[in-house]
Amino acid sequence: MKHFPKDFLWGGAIAANQAEGAYLEDGKGINITDLARHGFQNIADDNINPDEFYPSHEAIDFYHRYKEDLMLMEEMGFKAFRLSISWARIFPTGEEEKPNEKGLEFYDNLFDEIIKRGMEPVVTISHYETPYALVEKYNGWEDRCLIDIFLKYCKVIFDRYKDKVKYWMTFNEINNIHIIPYAAGAIKIDSYSLKEKMQITYQASHHMFVASALANKLCHEIIPDSKIGCMLSLSAVYPNTCNPDDVFEAMELRRRSLFYSDVMLRGYYPGYINRIFEEFHVTLKKETGDDEIIASYPSDYLAFSYYRSTTHVAGSPFMGNTGGVTGASNPYLDTTPWGWQIDPKGLRFVCNELYDRYQKPLFIVENGMGNIDVISEDGKIHDDYRIDYLRRHLVEVSEALKDGILIIGYTYWGPIDIVSAGTGEMKKRYGFIYVDKDNEGNGTLKRSKKDSFYWYKKVIETNGDSLF
Repeated sequence: MKHFPKDFLWGGAIAANQAEGAYLEDGKGINITDLARHGFQNIADDNINPDEFYPSHEAIDFYHRYKEDLMLMEEMGFKAFRLSISWARIFPTGEEEKPNEKGLEFYDNLFDEIIKRGMEPVVTISHYETPYALVEKYNGWEDRCLIDIFLKYCKVIFDRYKDKVKYWMTFNEINNIHIIPYAAGAIKIDSYSLKEKMQITYQASHHMFVASALANKLCHEIIPDSKIGCMLSLSAVYPNTCNPDDVFEAMELRRRSLFYSDVMLRGYYPGYINRIFEEFHVTLKKETGDDEIIASYPSDYLAFSYYRSTTHVAGSPFMGNTGGVTGASNPYLDTTPWGWQIDPKGLRFVCNELYDRYQKPLFIVENGMGNIDVISEDGKIHDDYRIDYLRRHLVEVSEALKDGILIIGYTYWGPIDIVSAGTGEMKKRYGFIYVDKDNEGNGTLKRSKKDSFYWYKKVIETNGDSLF
């Protein structure tokens, strides 16, 4: 029972906006990340300031170095590689009549290289990369117009890559629209009242639900053997104490996330959301047929990110960042330099929670540790802390499999150092592969293997047996 399934998709995950760079090359337009020079945990600029440094503009230059990087992924034995398509590479403003052929060619070549190296491409359609022109014109997903704009983009990429990509996800961490609305929903609401924020957030969410359901329909029509899932941020939330108020509010906080998977997997709005709408005076504008669309085309699987756990104290505000919701610290857990608490058991807990609720396949598409890596006197990086984090989490994944949970695969975030989505840093490193670049953009971009590179390679070679 300790073995992982033979077809388990071991791999790693990155996002275009954090890795590619080449932010205006070959016709690409400006996306929302291009303006977020300090990451999504801070307010983004309204325009590119030529006197400021934007880490994502070059990132790690994956756009030009992907062949070298994928050779390293192949050396580790990856079975799958999760990545995103930069929407603004295909439609620079989102509303062009025809797609940008240079952008399409880049992903053709990239997918060919991934497949050549023995990996399954796992593609996120919209990963915090909405064209910025759609923010300026529509305030992103607040406007229903984005449904047709998104579907036009989906049709182009489904038609183009139908023979290369079988695993898709519509929106990255869609439930993060509550805590980082600009990233997840391309909406700017900082200046609004709480009532207005909630109205816009849930209206944008509804538009994304309809768009996702119609994208599912389109994907199955164009690529009959495809699987298309929803993707949420689902790090664990516990009550801080056994005080019933803590317990109940922790459940309410968790529902703010599970609402999204409830709609996208079950196909209908759950009853509990009506009270939330009433308390925050939310009135959704729906068109005739919206509910039928959502019901008819649910997601095939639930992909999710898991980094940590947190605890909730009754009466505390509901807050969070790119790692998930944040609350009171847990005295039983260690903490990373960025304050993220390390909770391997929580991953097993979440897998059980989700599979019990939905009985649909799960895909762990983000899990990893951001830390400060120091080059030792021998010129190497001995990241035992990352190996320990990964080993403990993967043991819990194996336990979840024994619990009877169907898990498609595990793609570690991120196998190569990339720019942090939350803070815009390079200092916060996740990778098995070190990239010589600092927070100010200095460095050669040279790639080098950390100790964790060889450790993860062994795990994949043995299909997890080396964990025990």
